[in-house]
Amino acid sequence: MRFQKLLFRTFYVLAFLGLSALNIKAMQNPDGSDKTVKIGLLISDNNSLSAVHGAEMAIRKANEQGGYRGKPFQLVVRSMEGPWGTGSNQAVRLIFEENVCALMSSGDGRNGHLIEQVAAKTRIVYLSSWESDPTLAEAFVPWYFNCAPTDIQQADALNEEIYIKRNLTKIAAVSGNDYDSKLALENFVKQTKREGKTDPLQLFYDNNNKDFKSLIDQINNADIKAIVIFGKPAASIKLIDEFRNRKMIQPVFGSLSLLDENDISEQDMKSYENVVFVSYVNVSGSNGLFFREEFQKNYGKVPGEVAAYSFDGMNLLIEVIKNSGTGRREIQNYLSKIHYTGVTGSIQFDNKGKRMGTPGLMQIKNGIPVPVEK
Repeated sequence: MRFQKLLFRTFYVLAFLGLSALNIKAMQNPDGSDKTVKIGLLISDNNSLSAVHGAEMAIRKANEQGGYRGKPFQLVVRSMEGPWGTGSNQAVRLIFEENVCALMSSGDGRNGHLIEQVAAKTRIVYLSSWESDPTLAEAFVPWYFNCAPTDIQQADALNEEIYIKRNLTKIAAVSGNDYDSKLALENFVKQTKREGKTDPLQLFYDNNNKDFKSLIDQINNADIKAIVIFGKPAASIKLIDEFRNRKMIQPVFGSLSLLDENDISEQDMKSYENVVFVSYVNVSGSNGLFFREEFQKNYGKVPGEVAAYSFDGMNLLIEVIKNSGTGRREIQNYLSKIHYTGVTGSIQFDNKGKRMGTPGLMQIKNGIPVPVEK
């Protein structure tokens, strides 16, 4: 056992020193000699195309406007699918093999932590466009930024609507059994307690299970007045469909994760009728209309939330690089002070890299997302 621990520590130190050496080499010429300005994008798997499409649109638009000092921007995509640790390995490859000047990711919280560790060591900006895990910001890594609302920010928006505006008290908080969903529910419950509200009934379901009878029976037996869901879209849609089959009339609320269009089709979205979601995106504004029309023209479908956040995140990085250059410290400094307006609204960051402000809500009406008035 002692030998194994010693072996692990030796390996860790060697890896640490190797990464340091590579880091020094990579930072000797921050502008690089590449003919393009590369930005890395890490996605959950090869089927997560919405983030790629959103980022591609931003890159295309920037290059039509001249790129950066005559150099075109280039998107370099890597999938984090695979065994544990793939996310950090791919981040390292993007930095040292592709010489990207910044990283963006659209994935889950666990991979987010791996990328953040790489960013902290290499001092390269890491912008999250989808991860909602609030503990990412608690590491106080100055190279980390997040343009998506955290679980805590989403909880604040949901609590305001449910407990204060609608004066509902008997709440069921339902979560899938994956890491991100359970963490989102945990933060919702914590925020509820901080505000002195009645604790919600906490229920969990297996993402691979199609039988929700026991869960629904518990909701009905507890005389629940509203339901909040934290989960993956495919399983959550089945659960909501079952609510309707059982003639349940409680209002249903959902976190941003339920709107991940990589897991559902436009047809599936009809199951979300009347459900209230956390969302910054406003497709009725001028930026939103342009984004929607261009996305449909290029990809033949309506853009979803993942694509919108990816579009904003990549535009944000492009805007920063155009104004600050490609040096890592310069990008970090400029990004920490930026005030940017995109399709997801106004974006500014606090001293932990979190997006400032509380997100709004939207409700699906006749298949169309409509902003919920505050």
